[in-house]
Amino acid sequence: MTEPISPLRLAASGMRAQSERLRHTAENMANVDTPGYRRKLVTFEEAVRLGRPTGEVDAGPLRLDRTALPRIHDPAHPLADADGYYEGSNVDLVIELADAREAGRSYEANLRMFEQTRQMGASLLDLLRR
Repeated sequence: MTEPISPLRLAASGMRAQSERLRHTAENMANVDTPGYRRKLVTFEEAVRLGRPTGEVDAGPLRLDRTALPRIHDPAHPLADADGYYEGSNVDLVIELADAREAGRSYEANLRMFEQTRQMGASLLDLLRR
């Protein structure tokens, strides 16, 4: 017999995964001007326990964006090579802001689902007490 899927656990797993995504998005934004910094990407995967999928979501392994780093010409920069170039960051602030907004809204949707499930459980207990 399979274990029933708990909506509270599903919502909580979604909130954990989106908070991880928000954390890495914030790190990316903080390092937008860091030379040689590669954007961090968070992937999601279905959680598996005892060899069975649970329906929950986990943040998967962290990946680095492999797009080419821009070459910036600044001969006065301490990391500049003999030609006056150094590698910048491949973080695009507009993309990071959009990702942060999307992750925040997804987190809020999971939070609303969590609260709604909790309220339904409380209502059911009230009905059973009558």
